[in-house]
Amino acid sequence: MEAPFDLILPLMAIGYLSGTWLGALTVCRWVGVEDPRLTGSCNPGFSNVLRLHGRRLALATLVVDVAKGMPVLWLAMWLGLPPWGLGLVGLGVLLGHSYPAWHRFRGGKGVASAFGVMLVLTPWVAICCAGLWMLLAWRMRTAAIASLASAAMAPLVSLWLAPDFAGVVIVFTLLVLARHVLNIRRLGRGDEPPL
Repeated sequence: MEAPFDLILPLMAIGYLSGTWLGALTVCRWVGVEDPRLTGSCNPGFSNVLRLHGRRLALATLVVDVAKGMPVLWLAMWLGLPPWGLGLVGLGVLLGHSYPAWHRFRGGKGVASAFGVMLVLTPWVAICCAGLWMLLAWRMRTAAIASLASAAMAPLVSLWLAPDFAGVVIVFTLLVLARHVLNIRRLGRGDEPPL
């Protein structure tokens, strides 16, 4: 089925809106702790919340950021969108997370949200990448290295396990890598904060 843009564009917009729900801000406000955008790496994501406020709040942040785009993706799948259409809806979620209009376009790096999108679209690719992320985060103690390596691996794994979505995953990877430019510079200088 060829999905018309008059169906895809509203779903992309819903994806964007759901992506703008930054789990880190919600969780930190609920418990009355400091906004993670104001200290540490100033990133509203899992890793910064973990460094600043501990595992419990970091896990809650992760759950929100992984799950927030799933309902619109399930709807898009139920409506029969092809892989490229599903990819556009998923891209809407990632753009909302990375560039939320309500927060002056200062969002997160997109790793957890990309994992959530891929968990719906390409579950085995998502699981493989998450496994690599956890292994590298445990061994290297640096979230940026784990994120960059797992993002770079995603297109290769998708060619093997989900070839219909390989192009979609490449776009997701490029966005995640672009969001990590500052981390790459810090890694080069040797001053990237550890987990």
